[in-house]
Amino acid sequence: MASTSTHIDVPHTPEQVWQLIGGFGSLTDWLPSIPGSTLSEGGRVRTLTNAEGETIVERLTAFDEGARTYTYTILQAPFPVTDYLSTLTVHPLPDTGTARIEWSGTFTPTDVTEEEAVTLFQGIYTEGLASLERTLHEQA
Repeated sequence: MASTSTHIDVPHTPEQVWQLIGGFGSLTDWLPSIPGSTLSEGGRVRTLTNAEGETIVERLTAFDEGARTYTYTILQAPFPVTDYLSTLTVHPLPDTGTARIEWSGTFTPTDVTEEEAVTLFQGIYTEGLASLERTLHEQA
């Protein structure tokens, strides 16, 4: 099983960040590479459309409003992995009033090397958090 993780520190409160990203259906609010998102099964499954028109279906497996975190699995996607589990968390940075957003995942590569799979998701997470930072800046 492979894993990767990245984070970004932003000059916004954890509450401000969570308000933007804390909804399982909110990716379209801050991630331009995901122009479509539909929730089903009481908000526990999201069907995403990426910029290439491909479909990604994800299931929410854990949600903690107080800890500002959620975890999800991929049910269907054009990615060369199985057993995907990812967590998005907003941490308060002590004594600063600002936030650290961490995005991490574990997965089993299929038809690609572990290094290729890690590089793929490291890129997705890094680009996603950069988009989040731009969105937060625009809203300030």
